[in-house]
Amino acid sequence: MVLNFFDQFASPTLLGIPLITLALTFPWILFPTPTTRWLGSRVLTLQNWFINRFTQQLFLPLKPEGHKWALIFASLMIFLLPLNMLGLLPYTFTPTTQLSMNMGIAVPFWLATVIIGMRNQPTHALSHLLPEGTPTLLIPVLVIIETISLLIRPFALGVRLTANLTAGHLLIQLIATAAFVLLPLMPTVAILTSALLFLLTLLEVAVALIQAYVFVLLLSLYLQENI
Repeated sequence: MVLNFFDQFASPTLLGIPLITLALTFPWILFPTPTTRWLGSRVLTLQNWFINRFTQQLFLPLKPEGHKWALIFASLMIFLLPLNMLGLLPYTFTPTTQLSMNMGIAVPFWLATVIIGMRNQPTHALSHLLPEGTPTLLIPVLVIIETISLLIRPFALGVRLTANLTAGHLLIQLIATAAFVLLPLMPTVAILTSALLFLLTLLEVAVALIQAYVFVLLLSLYLQENI
């Protein structure tokens, strides 16, 4: 029995090897494998359809200059989806519940969009720090507020992904523990609790999918402001 609910967020080890290294390589199995045949398999066709639909939806509002990011954003989406859902399987570990990992993904992508804006159109990029028509007395305050808002974006990306997955996993473990304890005492209540646990698990699957999409979508919006 787990003595600490937060033990599920620690990377387990097997023969002294952290299993997070194995978990991080799992998403790459889902990448489409090129084939020399005219027609691919059903799995390959489904993967290509999903990637094409996602890329089309994500880059529809972007200018043509931003379409060169399609490959890296699609790769990031495919990378985050299985990692978010990995922790819903028994005896597994969710790497994206670690703030350090999420920040390691969010900061370089956010910084890349900012550098692109400063290099290609510095005047337009700096204009976001001061809205047009601002009174003279409010200019220093607004510049400071907008600068803080800009710098806090990667933290918001990382914390949002971490908090949503952590809260869902904790709630699932709390309800599962309650169902296990109530089973010998009140079987009817335990069955109702298990039904609630099943619905919560479905909700957590939806949260894992949505949070991966939101992470990439926000990065695309940051890119849109700087191209």
